[in-house]
Amino acid sequence: MTIRIVRQASTTVASQWLVVGVFEKNGELAPELRGTPAEALCGRLIAQKELNGSLGELTALHGLAGFEVPSVLLVGLGTRNKFDALAAYTAGVALAKRLAGKPRDSVAVSLASLLDGGHSKLASALIEGVIVGQRSAGLRKSEPNRHTFGRLDVVLPAETTDEAAAAVEALVARAEIVGQAVNLARDLVNTPPSEKPPGVLAAWVGKHAADAGIDVQIWDEAKIREERFGGLLAVAAGSDEPPAFVVLEYRKGGEAPTLALVGKGVTFDSGGLSLKPSASMEDMKSDMTGAAVVAATMQAIARLGLAVNVVGYLAITENMTGGRAMKLGDVLTMRNGKTVEVLNTDAEGRLILADALSYAAESRPARILDLATLTGACMVGLGPKIAGLFSNDEVFTHELLESCGRTGERAWEMPFDDDFKDQLKSNVADLKNVGGKWGGAITAAKFLEEFTASIPWIHLDIAGPSWNDGDSSTRDVGGTGCFVRTLTTHLESIASTRVS
Repeated sequence: MTIRIVRQASTTVASQWLVVGVFEKNGELAPELRGTPAEALCGRLIAQKELNGSLGELTALHGLAGFEVPSVLLVGLGTRNKFDALAAYTAGVALAKRLAGKPRDSVAVSLASLLDGGHSKLASALIEGVIVGQRSAGLRKSEPNRHTFGRLDVVLPAETTDEAAAAVEALVARAEIVGQAVNLARDLVNTPPSEKPPGVLAAWVGKHAADAGIDVQIWDEAKIREERFGGLLAVAAGSDEPPAFVVLEYRKGGEAPTLALVGKGVTFDSGGLSLKPSASMEDMKSDMTGAAVVAATMQAIARLGLAVNVVGYLAITENMTGGRAMKLGDVLTMRNGKTVEVLNTDAEGRLILADALSYAAESRPARILDLATLTGACMVGLGPKIAGLFSNDEVFTHELLESCGRTGERAWEMPFDDDFKDQLKSNVADLKNVGGKWGGAITAAKFLEEFTASIPWIHLDIAGPSWNDGDSSTRDVGGTGCFVRTLTTHLESIASTRVS
């Protein structure tokens, strides 16, 4: 898709569709519609309550007098005082889903409503949504149900200054990179599990990372065994597919501190011998979302050329039920030498993350952040749209939550008291891999903390927001690519702080 920045009156735009944003409040019309023949029509629709501008609302108008385009799509932006990055992203997804159902040679999106309301900086979030909305979960449909626009024109008012236009152009260029990274994570998650066994996924990630200028190491099973990754080897033992471990290294920050990103990459989780019910396995191709988000974020920061130092660690395996599968009562020795009694083979994510965190900590990065679809307990506590955040460092937590606020992605800091460690005491080993009945997401995080070497660390349990069960006008079913936008924003903040 080609993206252009154009400065002209919206009435003169030549395209198949023109998209115009409308705020919800007392019939507030978009600047593009004021003083045009469309103003009276929209006024009637508002009076009849056929149009109100609620977030994601879509109203198609055809053959409007005074407009060159044959069709105009009004997209609701919600109320002006609540319009933020999440609202802009949501509106972008909604308009793109509506128009990408058929092939379109050209679509124009006017930013006049954003500029008129002083929201020009949210142009990136809007266009990120437009990029994401053109991509569906239907990767293997015989007939595609979503089509990328041939050309996207981002329309600014004719009187826009060169300086303002250049600023918007930079935001749009950024949005294209970030939106494509979100789609990369979504595609990896939505790929059928038989098509992404650990070795295949590792090779794919490695190739595309290398193409982006990222240094890549891919470990096979022999190397993993040599490096004493007892958790990863045990989880992989029940599968015919060998595990893989990927290290992605991006160093463009000179002497700046290093952030380690660690991702859980279980390409299919049957639960092992603690077998999941069939219904609980239906979306288990998504159990590698943490690894997908790390890989996609690394792609984004490399393409943006950020002056930061980031190393990504992806622990990739299947969790199956073969004759060599780990058993309840087995005791594993992890990378850092700690021993773990296995009392539930469906608590496998923390076992592979323990090795990855231990290895990452040995390089003494300034901070470590891991992402994992780790526990159903987190969804019980926070629902399907909010990630649980667990940390040993208040400053790191505050900074990441600020980045969440700038993108609209939602995380909630959870209790992390030391008394939860009591549930992990084992009679035969240093730790058990599961706690008791209560606080399952917290005890899982306390388990992971044992492998961080006291380095400032955040664990994001993304079991809820990583996957969307239902389709709507503003969200796709399947993988969401959650937190690619937030991590990229966080790393941009780090880069800009160093420059300033």
